[in-house]
Amino acid sequence: MKRNLKSIVVLVNLVAVLAFFNLSVVDKEDILKDGQLVLLSLAPVDPRSLMQGDYMVLSYAISQTQELEKLPNRGYAVVQLDSQNVAQLVRYQPEKEPLHDDEILLRYSKGGWSLNLGAESYFFEEGQAETFEKAAYGGLRVDDAGNSILVGLYDENRQLIVPNREQRSQK
Repeated sequence: MKRNLKSIVVLVNLVAVLAFFNLSVVDKEDILKDGQLVLLSLAPVDPRSLMQGDYMVLSYAISQTQELEKLPNRGYAVVQLDSQNVAQLVRYQPEKEPLHDDEILLRYSKGGWSLNLGAESYFFEEGQAETFEKAAYGGLRVDDAGNSILVGLYDENRQLIVPNREQRSQK
């Protein structure tokens, strides 16, 4: 009887974890499909890691603030988009409200030296570092609740950077 009960408990927990995981995937897919494209200006950072392969640590201009210690651990960066979809910081706030019609929320949490927007690294294929060095913007898809997904890096002309196929074929 105890063995049956343990099996049932394990099975129920497994189903709960799988359901939670699948709901999370569906939420991310919805953000990718319906989210607003927001381009965030990048601040300069070290573009590579020897331990994890080629990737770029992303630091956004709006996440650099002198008032970091005054902000709550979690909150929202409120931005407005210009005609090119580039975000301009309006303010930081602890809750979703107030929010005006032309403003977009970006959820943040405090990091060591700046605010984390949830998309602080971009992995790319080995040998593609030179292609991505010209990145000037991080492109995020953002939903109405301020959740975001990094969808790519963009150059100074706000064009999506696509990996160089020639560099790939030389490997």
